[in-house]
Amino acid sequence: MSSSRAFHAARMAVLAVAAIAGAAGAQQVFRIVGPDGKVTFSDKPPVDPAVKAAPAAAGTPPGRAGAAAPGGALPFELRQVASRYPVTLYAGPSCAPCSSGRSFLSQRGIPFVEKTVTSAEDIEALNRLSGGSGALPLLTVGAQQLKGYSETEWSQFLDAAGYPRNSLLPVGYRPPAATPLVTAQPVRPAETAAAPESAPAATAPSTPAPQGPTGSNPAGIRF
Repeated sequence: MSSSRAFHAARMAVLAVAAIAGAAGAQQVFRIVGPDGKVTFSDKPPVDPAVKAAPAAAGTPPGRAGAAAPGGALPFELRQVASRYPVTLYAGPSCAPCSSGRSFLSQRGIPFVEKTVTSAEDIEALNRLSGGSGALPLLTVGAQQLKGYSETEWSQFLDAAGYPRNSLLPVGYRPPAATPLVTAQPVRPAETAAAPESAPAATAPSTPAPQGPTGSNPAGIRF
């Protein structure tokens, strides 16, 4: 009897430890609405009491399917989330973490736009966007910026935004092609050379005033 009680007590202790560990590992993400109505996500509650915050709703549970959409269009459920919290991936060439992040988004079925960072103008724009960090990859979920690739962190914020955990993308879906962060402006042709100044209009020769008779020319005759 004593051995049975000891086994039961040990089992309860293991379950309690497992529950504590699970609670510690599950990091909560808060949905924060600022005074201006801007929605952001954070793993820390806001300090300002005027800012509203609530635990963000988890994403679609595994196994739940969305309504199918013909022609490669996004299902209604996924289209709603993507319109509220669009996802953009900023990536560079020869960037292994960027490739890992891209694969993660594709496997999870996240519709995203990719911006490539290759030129000096792209890098400058990225620094302005990220507050001078310039780290790649950079993922934006709505207004939230996630610097560097972390599958755990990306999953938490995608869940909080309401993206399904399983892909709901239709079979015919094709993601948009990656485009440069800064679009090159076409070079305009040189301004047409200014037209040469027009020659001054020819002036009619002035007619000398008639001369009256003088002492040497009493008749006033002109030749």
